[in-house]
Amino acid sequence: MSAPRLMQGNEACVEGALRAGLRFFAGYPITPSTEIAELLAERLPRVGGRFIQMEDEIASMAAVVGASLAGMRAMTATSGPGFSLKQENLGYAAITETPCVVVNVQRVGPSTGMPTSPAQGDVMQARWGTHGDHPVVVFCPSSVAETYRLTIRAFEVADWLRVPVVLLSDEVVGHMRERVVLPDDQPGPAAPAPESSPDGAARLPRRGGLPDVPPMVHFGEGQRVMVTGLYHDETGFWTEKPEVADGLIRRLCAKVESRRRELAVVERWYLDDAEVVLVAYGSVARSALRAVRLARAKGMRAGLLRLATLWPFPREEVEAVAARASAVVVPEMNLGQLVGEVERAACGRCRVFGYSRVDSQLIRPEELLEVLEGV
Repeated sequence: MSAPRLMQGNEACVEGALRAGLRFFAGYPITPSTEIAELLAERLPRVGGRFIQMEDEIASMAAVVGASLAGMRAMTATSGPGFSLKQENLGYAAITETPCVVVNVQRVGPSTGMPTSPAQGDVMQARWGTHGDHPVVVFCPSSVAETYRLTIRAFEVADWLRVPVVLLSDEVVGHMRERVVLPDDQPGPAAPAPESSPDGAARLPRRGGLPDVPPMVHFGEGQRVMVTGLYHDETGFWTEKPEVADGLIRRLCAKVESRRRELAVVERWYLDDAEVVLVAYGSVARSALRAVRLARAKGMRAGLLRLATLWPFPREEVEAVAARASAVVVPEMNLGQLVGEVERAACGRCRVFGYSRVDSQLIRPEELLEVLEGV
């Protein structure tokens, strides 16, 4: 293990991506994610990778999809309006089962908003931003060290399930500095070569392998590959047959939903006897943990369920909390984008309350203590 380093959240994202084998980055500078692009412009060429500053976020996402189809582990990073611009090509990555990682360091919106201030207004957009029913996995770090770990996990899941994975950070997590211990200072290996048929003959690119996740066949490797954003059959060619279209979309979504428990990353604090539980994520979870500790010091039986996986929503974990607690409070830096999911998972087992701030300020522990006392 290397010596502890004082590291920024965006810097930890870069270190994690390199450790995971990132070899292609296409992006466009935008506050508060720009440090990711700046650092990768310097670091990627040193490990044989490629960095491209594209003309906009639309082209950046398209380039990332293309690089992944050609066999490179690929990522882009953005914030605010840039994430909106990526949505069409995120949908293309989903229907073509192209693994890639998209980092979104959230800021206040809509539109230009407050570019240098934190928010959590992209939670629903990360899940439903592109049109149609589609698969996506969303991780949400609460610390610098976790940004490093979840970036690595994002690449692993993207390759495992052949899906776009979103790392949903925010301005506080992206810009704060904490002590982090990394395994060592060397980047990880490039992505392994995909499995090929013994004789190099053509095969159906969407068949075989796991029942619901076909093998990845990259361009330029001697096998016929057809990729289209249209509904397609197992050969990759477009179809208008309703039964084939139905099977495609159900399989794409089920390969993520069926692995909900394997994808769930949660952290539990003081839940064994908790009567009132905070369900929080991102930078707000840091304030939530402090509030719970303050409440405990006053004799209140408070607890925290911290969500690091937002989508697929960790329903079973929330259900377990709701079954034991009398009330759940969901603090968010938005007008309530995840509280509805918590309420649906609780399904009347306990009372569910939301608490919001949308004024560019991080929710403070003292505020949440007052909320807990009021509940």
